[in-house]
Amino acid sequence: MNPHITVITLGVDDLERSLLFYRDGLGLPTKGIVGQEFEHGAVAFFDLQAGVKLAIWNRKDIAYDTKINQIVPSPTEFTIGHNVGSKEEVDRVMEQARKANATITVPPHDTFWGGYSGYFQDPDGHLWEIVWNPNMEV
Repeated sequence: MNPHITVITLGVDDLERSLLFYRDGLGLPTKGIVGQEFEHGAVAFFDLQAGVKLAIWNRKDIAYDTKINQIVPSPTEFTIGHNVGSKEEVDRVMEQARKANATITVPPHDTFWGGYSGYFQDPDGHLWEIVWNPNMEV
């Protein structure tokens, strides 16, 4: 397998609410919800870095498409890491998320490994880590 990821899809309970959070709250570029003419097809894509997109799709539609029963999600299944270039940028992004009604689970702080990070949850509980790592170029 060529380790090349092009889309990360998050299951959401309310597509409109999540669209507003990611588009208006965090400022991610999108063309909005597409595929509404298809049963189980409504989805929104957000442009991230070159060649990578974030998608939001209703959990019930993911369950239908994958033939897997929908279960109660756990926010600790995975985190999405957003590396930034400075401690100040961590603070700015975390404040932007707070203003977009994200739940701040861990405020920005110095980490044990020499970095600086904080965590927030989107409206559906997905965990985002905003992090400055002095050993990682962004």
